[in-house]
Amino acid sequence: MERDAEFATKKAERACLRSCLREKYRLPKSEQDEIMIQQAGDDIDVPEELVNMVDENAPQEEENPSILGQMQNIQNMDMEQIKEKAQATLVEIKSKAEEKCTVM
Repeated sequence: MERDAEFATKKAERACLRSCLREKYRLPKSEQDEIMIQQAGDDIDVPEELVNMVDENAPQEEENPSILGQMQNIQNMDMEQIKEKAQATLVEIKSKAEEKCTVM
């Protein structure tokens, strides 16, 4: 019985999250989700991370720059600057390798 109650609560939490997302993106409501929420009553506790995902005004996590974003930055860079940076990187890698490996 306890396991069934936990399962029903989890299902209601998911239904609540789906209904919040539907409101955010203005999608049609689901009767099945509404029924699940009503059956659970006030026992629904959606995790804070999920609520922040739905909340439009919540601060967003800073995204790491994607490869495509970096490729666009490369197009804006000067070719001489790219060559200098590549050569500096190679020299740095070579010096670190020489420090670590006496055979080289």
